[in-house]
Amino acid sequence: MAIITNIMRASIIMSDQQHRISQLALLRQQSWLSPAFPTGSYSYSHAIEWAVEAGYIHDRKSLVDWLEADLCYGSGRNEAIVFIEAWRCATEDNCEKLLEIAELAAAFRGTSEFALETSQQATACLATLRRVWPDPFLETLSELLSELRIAPVLSVVLGVRAATQDIPAILALPAFLQSYLANLVTAGVRLVPLGQTDGQLAIAELEGAVLAVAAQAGCATIHDLGSAAFMVDLASASHETQYTRLFRS
Repeated sequence: MAIITNIMRASIIMSDQQHRISQLALLRQQSWLSPAFPTGSYSYSHAIEWAVEAGYIHDRKSLVDWLEADLCYGSGRNEAIVFIEAWRCATEDNCEKLLEIAELAAAFRGTSEFALETSQQATACLATLRRVWPDPFLETLSELLSELRIAPVLSVVLGVRAATQDIPAILALPAFLQSYLANLVTAGVRLVPLGQTDGQLAIAELEGAVLAVAAQAGCATIHDLGSAAFMVDLASASHETQYTRLFRS
């Protein structure tokens, strides 16, 4: 009887420890995806600034349409695939394949502004993670990227760190995409301008697209990368020479 009691007690303790680890992982992911996390994301609009000036985005509906197209057929879809591939590599401890993905992801940018947008945010994210939440695998990745002169990519960095924190991909990827869109909605709120409630309505209206793209990416590989949202790339190229700008992209 005493043996059974001790086994049950040990099982309860282990379950409680696992529960606490899970809570800690989710707390950390919230920190990494928070607007307070110092990546400088607030200074990038992903070409929304030009789309507003050109009249393509002028209210909540047009903002949602633009972002949904980008998420489902453009940059957002590609970021989802890169994130999940990086997550898999870190889970499997496959640094060689991860470097290939990181190099391709860094090169897979339609414009110089998009390249700057991801590399600067990723560099800031990587520096903060190494300082506050150090991780051996991420440290190795950082050293190799520096040695090979490959610019870091935000989806790669966060995909790796989510995996090493044991955050399931089914939770990590939708949260990453939601954060990606929320930042762009915030830019739209300031540029159109829209009210804060309209901003939250826009985020809510994009929830279905976030879950759909996350599910599709879960079955995709790096060979499925591609974009059919050419207008977003054109908007970014036009933003480079836009006369008045508040945002860096």
